[in-house]
Amino acid sequence: MPVSERAVIRRDADGTVRTIIGSMVDLSRQKALEEQLRQSQRLDAIGQLTGGVAHDFNNLLMVILGNADLLLDGMVPDGAARSMVDNILRASEKAAELTSRLLAFARKQPLSPKLTDLNGLVVEMQPLLSRALTAEIALELDLSPEAWPVQIDAPMFENALLNLCVNSRDAMPQGGRLRIAPRNVTLPDPAPDDPAQPKSGPYLCITVSDTGEGMDELTRSRMFEPFFTTKPVGKGSGLGLSMVYGFVKQSGGHIKIY
Repeated sequence: MPVSERAVIRRDADGTVRTIIGSMVDLSRQKALEEQLRQSQRLDAIGQLTGGVAHDFNNLLMVILGNADLLLDGMVPDGAARSMVDNILRASEKAAELTSRLLAFARKQPLSPKLTDLNGLVVEMQPLLSRALTAEIALELDLSPEAWPVQIDAPMFENALLNLCVNSRDAMPQGGRLRIAPRNVTLPDPAPDDPAQPKSGPYLCITVSDTGEGMDELTRSRMFEPFFTTKPVGKGSGLGLSMVYGFVKQSGGHIKIY
């Protein structure tokens, strides 16, 4: 446990030590807040760098896609050259999807928020979420009839929720339970020494919990960084959770790991 120690020595006129008065202050909360702030600043810095690179890369992709489309217009449908241009288009579209995820993490993805009933949206997503899980995982929707409607980009929310569910699925290779629970919460004013906390006011909290094996401290501290993944090479891009983080922040929300 980190502590701060202070001590005062009292002496007689001849210099003999008579009393030592000391105090110890638990610094655990202060250290935890400092670590939260460091993580937030690191993610912000990564986001600024990522956003600039992704924006420039996206502009280059638009040139490639535009010219490839023009090439297709004058080609024979079954020609060998047509097949090559089709490959260029498919690869460019995959690269554009990757760029879109990077822009989402950097909070530079265009959003179209509308007043949305998330209870209804989650119910509509149930078939899709069930297909994304394995047969050994039980999906539980713990809906709240009092859940407030929120201003949110519904397609981006669907993408974020799907990414969270896929992450939970991968944490339960032997099966388990995945629970999604929307709840109304009203947050108090944040403590002056806790700048990482969200602003006070009413929020709709979406809890996604599972019975998986959990994460170690290193994974918890880096899980929202783009390209960070614990999966084997080729099994994941490491962009799913970073996209979720960027979308939540850009929507004026807050995300926390328990």
